[in-house]
Amino acid sequence: MTKHVLVLLMVLFGLHHVSSSETHWKDALKQPVAWYSTSEAIQVADNVLLYQRASGGWPKNIDMASPLSTADIARLQAQKRDIDSTIDNGATYSQLVFLARVTKATQQKKYRVAFLNGIDYLLKAQYSNGGWPQYYPDLTGYYKHITYNDDAMIGVMELLRDVAAKGADYSFVDDTRRDKCRAAVQKGIACILKTQIVINGKRTVWCAQHDEITMAPAPARTYELPSLSGGESVGIVRFLMSIEKPSPAVIEAIDAAVAWFEKSKLDGIKWVSKPDATKLHGFDRVVVKDSSAGPLWARFYDITTNRPIFVGRDGVVKYDVAEIEDERRNGYSWYVSSAADLLSKDYPQWLKTHAHHASTF
Repeated sequence: MTKHVLVLLMVLFGLHHVSSSETHWKDALKQPVAWYSTSEAIQVADNVLLYQRASGGWPKNIDMASPLSTADIARLQAQKRDIDSTIDNGATYSQLVFLARVTKATQQKKYRVAFLNGIDYLLKAQYSNGGWPQYYPDLTGYYKHITYNDDAMIGVMELLRDVAAKGADYSFVDDTRRDKCRAAVQKGIACILKTQIVINGKRTVWCAQHDEITMAPAPARTYELPSLSGGESVGIVRFLMSIEKPSPAVIEAIDAAVAWFEKSKLDGIKWVSKPDATKLHGFDRVVVKDSSAGPLWARFYDITTNRPIFVGRDGVVKYDVAEIEDERRNGYSWYVSSAADLLSKDYPQWLKTHAHHASTF
């Protein structure tokens, strides 16, 4: 790429100079409304446009607020057709929320166009059964599975729901796309209901990922086996609770999942980190007894026995987290507490207002 072309690209994207940014990408959605019209927000938005792939989506685990050099810009232009767009770790839907806010604040066409291309990407990536793969268009290996892991599919559905409802940040979206977003959310809800795991005739919760064809619980990485998820299932239930007029099927799914969380909570223990210079991460995570501790849930439960399971990179199931290798034990969230508020606050509040509704989304 010639120097003149690079300069032209930098001008088009508003990146004619490299300036410092005090905001990190992880904080880009935590700013006050006025910030989204500032020069700093515009710089970040221009970066986001450069990271957007030709597919319309974005790759993950990148600080897109970090200033870009001329070489960075050239590299990103060369990567436009990479197929690493994903909804994992907040990717794509977080960029779209950000771009919508900047579009509203600045009224600049380039941000609106990028946002709409991203929405089209999400609509295209959805399976006919209503699920979303972790990656698209790269559907190799477990990337193709319907993915609840790390709230991926729920994050997409929350965005599309807000677009369909003509939320304040999305007033610029055309009615045709809005209708498509509404239909996509309805299909997503149907997928959630179909993938809820039934054991001995009783609905329970969900696996972190499900087969895109059979919709059965499916594995991902070697330490992520088909199982009942004590983590991702919380986000799914909260999304179902957000439906204004839930159908009887949705109500049943919520009630059943909450019953499973109540049954599966682990009392009297804490999952703590202790400094340990001999360990890979510089600390060791251990389970300690504490009668005053609030409830915990394992990240994964055996589908047949409902026992908490822990798996290292060898793929072998253990029933004690201390038995898996240092690197996986200390590099993964094996216990979670997010269901505590679900049981004590969210569900009781939902019961007061929604338990007897019988309509559709």
